[in-house]
Amino acid sequence: MSLNFTIDYPETIPDALQETRDEFETHAKIAMFAKLFELKKISSGMAASILGISRVEFLLLLHQYQVSMIDIPEDELMSDVENA
Repeated sequence: MSLNFTIDYPETIPDALQETRDEFETHAKIAMFAKLFELKKISSGMAASILGISRVEFLLLLHQYQVSMIDIPEDELMSDVENA
């Protein structure tokens, strides 16, 4: 089962961002799921599935929304590199 919800926004927003309505709404959806992924509320696979794209495509889009695809503390990453 699939649910829908609607977000009201001023009709001037897409123009202000120099986007079409479809582009704005697509970016808004991606931003929402990127944030949910960042907050560890959903997986990258689930976000991609909902957006109708591949997991790799979703992960590659994350940088546009300033979301890291890998969230590992620096000390843990350095330890992994040293032990590799």
